[in-house]
Amino acid sequence: QVARYRYLADYLTEQLGVKVNLTVMSRYGEVIKRFKVKNLDGAFLSSYTATMGIKELGLEPVVYPVNLRGESTSRGVLFVRSDSGIESVEDMRGKRIVFVDPATTEGYLFPLAYLHQHGVTDINLFFNEQFYFSGSHASAVFSVLDGRSDIGAAKNTVLQRLIRNDPSIASELRIIAESIEVPEVTLCLGNKIDKSLRERMKTVLLQMEKSKEGKMVLSQFEAVRFIEADRQDFVAVGKLAQEAWAGIMEHGKN
Repeated sequence: QVARYRYLADYLTEQLGVKVNLTVMSRYGEVIKRFKVKNLDGAFLSSYTATMGIKELGLEPVVYPVNLRGESTSRGVLFVRSDSGIESVEDMRGKRIVFVDPATTEGYLFPLAYLHQHGVTDINLFFNEQFYFSGSHASAVFSVLDGRSDIGAAKNTVLQRLIRNDPSIASELRIIAESIEVPEVTLCLGNKIDKSLRERMKTVLLQMEKSKEGKMVLSQFEAVRFIEADRQDFVAVGKLAQEAWAGIMEHGKN
């Protein structure tokens, strides 16, 4: 992650004539807190942290990358081992489930909302408290593959990448449910940045694929180009979060 983003930070420094310093967060949930504590000007955020940043900090979504496979969005997937015998939500009762992080759309909000829609109002009781957070999407996948969990939730783009590296995974896992498409990662800027600098940065990013140097940096970033982002892209994420937290609030009332 450090290497991938450093090339981009250096490119922006050169193009804008403004030093762009890079910091990398260790966990999804730290981003909003550290954005304020570290006095950051912008961040590449996952869909849920971007939604929180827009709501709580007034961040403005600027651009998001299109990856090497032409994708700019991802889906959450709920999956089990093919030989698990788990076919429905009811089959999951009392089993072990692994999530990614409480601040991820695909790795927590989606499965929580899906379970709530299928009548699960208390995951503690339903899973006999046999659930935990892996910290990364890939770790969640391997947790199910290795038999440490019966059910997993993760980002489909990560699962697809793992399958490309090891095609046998495709036959070892079965997807039970998929979420709506959400922006995979988005550059969001704070309102302290001068409007003219914000526009210059957007222009530089949107035009990167037009130059040889820009293409090289995009390749290091594992993207083919950037496209413009909009606040409307995160409305569906907000609704998914409301559905997920509705189940938690319902449990709290009970």
